[in-house]
Amino acid sequence: MKKVLLLVAMMATMVLSAGAQEARPEQPVPPKHGVPAYRGLIERKQPNGYVLRTYLRGDERMHWVMTEEGWQIREDKKGWYKYCKLNRKGEVVITRRKAHNAEDRSKCEKKWLEKHGIKKHL
Repeated sequence: MKKVLLLVAMMATMVLSAGAQEARPEQPVPPKHGVPAYRGLIERKQPNGYVLRTYLRGDERMHWVMTEEGWQIREDKKGWYKYCKLNRKGEVVITRRKAHNAEDRSKCEKKWLEKHGIKKHL
């Protein structure tokens, strides 16, 4: 009787472990090279409802967001997309200037971008 119970227990263990292995999804294979960012236009909503048209560039190691014309922008802690500039050490930093689409920029904003903004290649 003990042999029969032992045999039934072993069979049940084998069936359960085989079922568990089949239910497990296959592990994805990591890419050998960097995967490019989504190349299409992305509409991002600012906290006040303004819709900003942006592009995402880079890969999983390094990426950045930029306006349609190529000005680099970043999102601040409050959810606003703002222009970036280089500080004295040559590091990219976020500024106080909120980003706008080209048709909504003031003359002052355009002048500031030409002087301080970081232009990226599309």
